[in-house]
Amino acid sequence: MSGILDLLNSDLGKTIISGVSNETNQPQSKTQDVLTMALPVLMAAMKRNAATPQGAEGLMSALNSKHDGSILDNLGGLFSGGVGNDVMEDGNKILGHVLGGKQQNVQMAISQKSGIDANSVAQILKVAAPILLGVLGNQAKKQHVNSPSGLEGLLGGMLGGNSNKNEQSFLESILDADGDGSVIDDVAGMVLGSGNQKKGGLGGLLGGLFGRK
Repeated sequence: MSGILDLLNSDLGKTIISGVSNETNQPQSKTQDVLTMALPVLMAAMKRNAATPQGAEGLMSALNSKHDGSILDNLGGLFSGGVGNDVMEDGNKILGHVLGGKQQNVQMAISQKSGIDANSVAQILKVAAPILLGVLGNQAKKQHVNSPSGLEGLLGGMLGGNSNKNEQSFLESILDADGDGSVIDDVAGMVLGSGNQKKGGLGGLLGGLFGRK
């Protein structure tokens, strides 16, 4: 299975990077840096949420309806006239569900690592979040994942399936900072700004993906 970082090197990924770059007035190289860091963080957070029945059901519902992959069918149209407010608002809601009250902390951490100001990072993530869910919806259809129980494997495969070893090690260096192999703990540690707090409060940090109204 292709990993999420492989996606960014595909033709589809290049279209996404170019479109998001133009939309946010950021260089393509910097936009790619932000997406390379942010997409695995968001997917790791979704995987953590999909481990709960409510989180898995909520995500499955989203992938079966609004985020079924159809957004990928006309990315040219999405970007050509400027991304609409409805897409940006949707992206903001997705980020809120995935990251909860730590959304700004994540944006600040990525800002510091990428050299792009936090407001621009936030704009990039708002545009990218609905596209990421579209990618997940598309993969769910291709792999016939039609029940919540299959979501954790789908997300885990896309997180771990990156073929390029350099990119994989880059991802691990960001997300698995203490080398224990637990990406999601290090997402929490990065967001909270302290490795000592990693184990505590993780449910509150990443809980409620699509489970909250």
